[in-house]
Amino acid sequence: MAITDWPAAERPREKLLAQGANTLSDAELLAIFLRTGCAGKSAVDLARELLTHFGGLRAILEANQSSFCQGKGLGNASYAQLQAVLEMTKRHLAERLKKEDIFTNPAHVKRFLAIQLRHLQQEVFAVLFLDSQHQLIRYQEVFFGTVNAANVYPREIVKLALAYNACAVIFAHNHPSGVAEPSQADRHITQELKDALNLIDVRVLDHLIVGDGDIHSFAENGWL
Repeated sequence: MAITDWPAAERPREKLLAQGANTLSDAELLAIFLRTGCAGKSAVDLARELLTHFGGLRAILEANQSSFCQGKGLGNASYAQLQAVLEMTKRHLAERLKKEDIFTNPAHVKRFLAIQLRHLQQEVFAVLFLDSQHQLIRYQEVFFGTVNAANVYPREIVKLALAYNACAVIFAHNHPSGVAEPSQADRHITQELKDALNLIDVRVLDHLIVGDGDIHSFAENGWL
């Protein structure tokens, strides 16, 4: 049966408009994105098949172009559309951070960083440069490493902080292993960066390590 033949309250699009996106299942959300099904299958049926094939919604969102396009009913146009949606989400969160005091909204910062870094397969070290009101000047991914480590150079961070006229910074990097627990090297480089930035009166507010399902905060653990 086609979705158009379903009762209005059960159709994903109508359900979203009436009750909100948070009330929809993963399959219903994906069905709205797909828009149409295929021969003998509604968009919801196809969405369920894709969720099973990929292993969940997150795997679909994080799939590379080649893997994504192997999914039934998917192709380059769908991949491009999905990447556009994901990029709009990132930019929306960045705009929100620019308008608020980051130091008083750690949950927003963590959400933003999770979207930026959690899915990456190599280690990436990023910096949020902040003004005197702790509002975001710029988010920048600075150093890129292997699966195990990224080479971080304090002098480069100092140069960028001066260039952006930053008054404070928040560091962040991901652990591709999925474990957010900081290593001894993480603690060591954080202290090196803090010492270097102290020389130009730039405060280090936090260092966040992004794992698979958790984000570790140096500040929350009293390590700064």
